[in-house]
Amino acid sequence: MRRLLPSLVCLTLALTACGGDTGGGAQDPIKVGLIVSLTGNYTPLGSEDKKAVELAVEQVNAQGGLLGRRVELVTRDDKTAPDQGIVAYNQIKGEIDALIGPVFSNSALAVEPLAQRDKMPYLSLAPAQEQVEPIKSYIFVTPALSSMYAERYLQYIQAQGIKTIAVAWDSKSAYSVSGHKSMVELAPKYNVKIAVDEPYETTNSDFSAMFQHVRDSDAEALVFWGSGAPGVTAAKQYVASGLKTPLFLTASQASKLWLEPMGSAAEGMTVQSAIGVVGEFLPAGKQKQVIEQMAEPYQQKHGYPPPQFAQDGYSASLLLFEAIRKAGSTDKTKIQQALEKMDLITPNGRFRYSPTDHSGLSPEYISVNTVKNGKFVPTEWAMEQLTKTVNAAG
Repeated sequence: MRRLLPSLVCLTLALTACGGDTGGGAQDPIKVGLIVSLTGNYTPLGSEDKKAVELAVEQVNAQGGLLGRRVELVTRDDKTAPDQGIVAYNQIKGEIDALIGPVFSNSALAVEPLAQRDKMPYLSLAPAQEQVEPIKSYIFVTPALSSMYAERYLQYIQAQGIKTIAVAWDSKSAYSVSGHKSMVELAPKYNVKIAVDEPYETTNSDFSAMFQHVRDSDAEALVFWGSGAPGVTAAKQYVASGLKTPLFLTASQASKLWLEPMGSAAEGMTVQSAIGVVGEFLPAGKQKQVIEQMAEPYQQKHGYPPPQFAQDGYSASLLLFEAIRKAGSTDKTKIQQALEKMDLITPNGRFRYSPTDHSGLSPEYISVNTVKNGKFVPTEWAMEQLTKTVNAAG
């Protein structure tokens, strides 16, 4: 029977008992590379991923490590730039056993062929579709893919009786481009028409023309694809514009890094998130248990709940730790083979990787939320859907 719930205590006892590691001496640390944006536009995302991975490493080391060895992070900054992601990877590739990151899709796509060439087990923190379509044997994705966020929104839009929407997307972001493409392709499946299809660039600071185009259309909702600064800038200008068409934001805004600068203006807005972001609202069960395993110590350590990006980093860590345990080794091929057989519940949901699926998640682990009193609260529709999902997991 496959393991589903990654209890770090049980996990570590099992790892310590395994022994027989062929990837290094018993006293040598297991080295995990972490490449994230610690400077540049995606600093808010990368810094949260780093905190979460560090927490997971602290927890597993407190219980004795993996395979009788401590886990050690080797962290580098990609500076929110694809070329710097490549530099970072080349600096550490010779000393690490596996890689987590980057969070910036453009950087992740730049690192991907190098990791595949080197047969480096790589758990990406970016949701761009191109990373796993087609499958590359050593590349796995931790966040739900852009296509899954697109489909989840279309499911919600259909359930709300909305027939016509506007879509805005960042033409310089692989995440946004992938999400937009999926939404356009999937819209007919849900009988949804896209009345306004509006590209913009990451550096854009004035969205007034976009809002006027939406106002002049028959769109019943505006879906905004963007990460980092544009999510705040556009949402603030949306409020100031007086546009009555509801604004739907994707999971890149599911954190205090968006909530705090928005303040009271965020109230009532619709924002997607991973299931872990709304863990407190879930019924008891395995899914809620593993979310709390992360959320409670994260809150205690940092003074706020773990945001969307932290969920990704922690989930990637659990998946990698479990793969090393199953491999009984830090041999890279054995870790890759263990990942392809993975069935594990994490704060992001239940992952079921396979040789033909390196994303592992499904849209049912995505929540559609409303901002209420400064918090992300599942909509009535999302609560009904998530309850079914959690109850099915036990």
